[in-house]
Amino acid sequence: MTQPFSLDDLGWAAHFSSQLELSEAETLVPARVTGVLRDRVQGLTASGAPLLYLPSDESAGEYAVGDWVLYDPETNRITRRLDRLSLLQRRAAGTGRETQLIAANIDTLFIVTSCNADFNPARLERYLVLAAEAGVSPVIVLTKADTCDDVDTYVAEARAVARHIPVEAVNAKSPETADVLAGWLGRGRTGALLGSSGVGKTTLLNALTGGLEATADIREDDARGRHTTTARGLFAARGGAWLVDTPGMRAVRLTDAADGIDTVFSDLVELAGRCRFNDCAHVGEPGCAVQAAIAAGEIDPVRLARWQKLTGEEAENTATLHQARQRGRAKSRIYRQAKENRQRKEGI
Repeated sequence: MTQPFSLDDLGWAAHFSSQLELSEAETLVPARVTGVLRDRVQGLTASGAPLLYLPSDESAGEYAVGDWVLYDPETNRITRRLDRLSLLQRRAAGTGRETQLIAANIDTLFIVTSCNADFNPARLERYLVLAAEAGVSPVIVLTKADTCDDVDTYVAEARAVARHIPVEAVNAKSPETADVLAGWLGRGRTGALLGSSGVGKTTLLNALTGGLEATADIREDDARGRHTTTARGLFAARGGAWLVDTPGMRAVRLTDAADGIDTVFSDLVELAGRCRFNDCAHVGEPGCAVQAAIAAGEIDPVRLARWQKLTGEEAENTATLHQARQRGRAKSRIYRQAKENRQRKEGI
């Protein structure tokens, strides 16, 4: 039997209640999305956990774990999704240009990596860009600290990547870890775990929720873990918080994330503004403030290369996505015009 929760317990806020019309407040029920299925979503309300049907003109891909929706209690059909406070998303894997929703209405993003071969500064920066673009507070969690003889080096490298971002080195199986991470949450707040397979996300989830989700050992030859989480879900955590676990994610491709990149690389953006030429490429032009900082040992040239790569990739992906959207809108206009012409011809 589902434990009863109040709306505040579930993360309801004034941002959501302000969106309700009076008629909706009187006839519809708010629900938090805890799971997204092929053609339905699993909801959680103040009184139960209904399985909800999607509007006929929407697909499951338009919903994310953590969303708030309104539904008709007589039919269990969603009438609409409420505007989000935050949305973590990435360009979907594969050759397509679709956007994949990761989680919605998240307060804290735990970016999980481990003190072994999984540690990758470039990937950490991509996760941080996702968090910045979504307006979510990030915390870097370094797991397997108990198996590493050089934890301080990993912590220092993480802090070099993420200036002013909290970094926690933990043993995911230690009881103290739950206390450390719970401090970033609280009643009605929602966190999400994001990282590669095998870094200890599910172990952290178990520590924070008291659950027994399946875990698997890492492979000794490359320190990569086996996939243990195959779908996103929302779980009740300690202290009245909520936690979203996500499948392992090594490839983080960015779309429409220019602001997030500027936030993560704010030091380079500020330096670039001091260059003599507005179109400085930072590869040897006279008066380049970025190259001057590199020569002075203030900036790692590898960080510059990662910034340039991300900026170029984001621009290409976003341009292609906008082109696809324009083609989609053009097709819609053609179909709509054809329908109107047919109706006029038939005298409808």
